[in-house]
Amino acid sequence: MNLKVNFMLHKIKSARKQKSLKIRELAEALKVDSSLISKFESGVRKPTKEQTIKLAHLLGLDAHELLVDLLSEQVVDQIGYGNFALEVLSLAEDKVKYSLKNRDNVKNSLSKILSDIDLLKEKLVQFRNLESYRITEALELEYTFESNRIEGNTLTLRETDLVINEGMTISGKSMREHLEAINHKEALVYLKELIAKDSDFSERDLLQLHALILKGIDPKYAGNYRDVQVMISGSKHLPPQPYMIKKQMEDLFFWYQAHKRDLHPVVLAAELSERLVTIHPFLDGNGRTSRLIMNLILLKNGYVIANIKGDIENRMKYYQALEDAQVLGEKSHFHLFVAKAELRALERYCSILGI
Repeated sequence: MNLKVNFMLHKIKSARKQKSLKIRELAEALKVDSSLISKFESGVRKPTKEQTIKLAHLLGLDAHELLVDLLSEQVVDQIGYGNFALEVLSLAEDKVKYSLKNRDNVKNSLSKILSDIDLLKEKLVQFRNLESYRITEALELEYTFESNRIEGNTLTLRETDLVINEGMTISGKSMREHLEAINHKEALVYLKELIAKDSDFSERDLLQLHALILKGIDPKYAGNYRDVQVMISGSKHLPPQPYMIKKQMEDLFFWYQAHKRDLHPVVLAAELSERLVTIHPFLDGNGRTSRLIMNLILLKNGYVIANIKGDIENRMKYYQALEDAQVLGEKSHFHLFVAKAELRALERYCSILGI
């Protein structure tokens, strides 16, 4: 055991004695067996990250310093000592610096794009009188087509139009694909009704939107949280167990209420969408529903629909940005992805209006 860990364990033991705590008393407070505390202090066992934080809190120690001590020992356990270890540490340091620099670049890019978005939004406000039902209808049709295409629907844009607006049945296409197009259109109608009411986004609205998405496709789960565990094909992220969903959804709405005024609306929309799809509360329809919620927030705040394209290239970028958020905790990548989609949508909208 190296001097770094001896130092950490010495601090734990000294702090316990300074507070006149017996090993048994500290174990009870930490909710572990007394023998485990003895093993911590002798170096036979190392506390977990969570246990280290709790120990710091109970003993009045600096949690950050204690965690650095612990994690540095875990690194040494893996790489050992000598020149090889120094080489590994040097390379790891370079990678961390590169990651931090890349994160700063992403944040700077996001800040610039958000500024451009707001400038275009202000410009658009002055020309809202140029908007027409036909423009809105065409853009919403594209959104329905692309959102469904992301999820594997094979209807073309023209076929989607014929199904939604002409009531036609497309030969060779499944009933589910027809319903997905019709349902998404109905969900958009409901979404615009919510915006017209100017009511706050609620769990009831979320469940109703989802019920419309799965209408006629899966009556049992339409508008209901899943009661079985699921895995996301091709993703390292594992959604929470069914019994955790209700609590996590409550936390989601608490988070929304706490941050709906202090985050930029585009970031709020992206974050809410990502958090929802990460919880994956429904058996099916999570992607479409999360994108609808994202656009609900955007439209409520005077922006336009951010239409994420469903072609292979954009779909993979979308999934990768989500994966970075879900697995690596790099949410800024997804925020930037959504911001770019919104900027493109605003630029196109202004171009259509000739402004």
